[in-house]
Amino acid sequence: MLVVNAGSTSLKLTLVAADDSSEAIETMEDAPADIAAVAHRVVHGGERFRESVLIDDAVQLQLTVLAELAPLHNGPAVAAIAAARTAFPDLPQVAVFDTAFHATMPAAASTYAVPRRWREEWDIRRYGFHGLSVEWAAEAVAVPRLVVCHLGGGCSVTAVLDGRSVETTMGFSPLEGVPMATRSGSIDAAVVLHLLRSRKLTLDELGGALERESGLLGLSGVSARLEDLERSEEPAARLAIDVFTHRVASAIGAMAVALDGLDALVFTAGMGENSAFLRARICSRLGFLGVELDAAANEHPAPDAEIAAAGSRVRVVVLQAREDVVAARAARRLLS
Repeated sequence: MLVVNAGSTSLKLTLVAADDSSEAIETMEDAPADIAAVAHRVVHGGERFRESVLIDDAVQLQLTVLAELAPLHNGPAVAAIAAARTAFPDLPQVAVFDTAFHATMPAAASTYAVPRRWREEWDIRRYGFHGLSVEWAAEAVAVPRLVVCHLGGGCSVTAVLDGRSVETTMGFSPLEGVPMATRSGSIDAAVVLHLLRSRKLTLDELGGALERESGLLGLSGVSARLEDLERSEEPAARLAIDVFTHRVASAIGAMAVALDGLDALVFTAGMGENSAFLRARICSRLGFLGVELDAAANEHPAPDAEIAAAGSRVRVVVLQAREDVVAARAARRLLS
């Protein structure tokens, strides 16, 4: 199975075998002749797509329309789908959606307090994202009350109760929630209205600033890369880290409320897997939940690794994200 993962900051092509072993390749031309199908990770499925679907011209067109809701993600995914359908015209191709895992969220978590007309006629609701990553974490760390911190170019924090999503920080689009590399995360809607009315920003200028000029980059003015900010002595870089860790820790606390407690905490994706400094800063705020790190174990963990101290009431796990395996499994189920 060839898995195509067109994220907001990268394009990953992976060959996934039936035993879940995988091998990265550079281009579609590098795929062997005997692949059976192509699975595409698609970030936003909207109301229309709540489970994996076989891709045809009609589905591809609907995904193109949905790109408006997740321009940094669905746009590249649709382009990758078009390229793969051209490269492998005789193979079945399956779209697997990040939003599908969060379809189990209760109405209290998925509903915005906006006019009923918006919700019913225009499908304005909280969808949630990073579902493939969270699904993998929920399988790998099988506890009743789990919080998954997917901290990469995009960042989200999700509450998983008995294997099902019950709350998450991302909402209608991947722009909501905690700050990210270049995305703002949640801000007061009045800020947007003020900038449109008083500063006369265009929609494109405003959207571009919130998607590509905010987050760690906007806070620091230096870089969107956590490694750069950790090395910097600039006050703005320190502020960026302080804001980010404060928001993530606060989100974990909110997820613990949704779960009525916490059994395990997972860090995954680029920053989550690779930054001991970040994990330590976040966990230092979570002692009230029973989180206690083993400093030595946290320093150089080889995912998948347990890094909680011996007396911690909560497991803390550094987990390698395996969205490719989850996508391949979903495609196989659909095609079997």
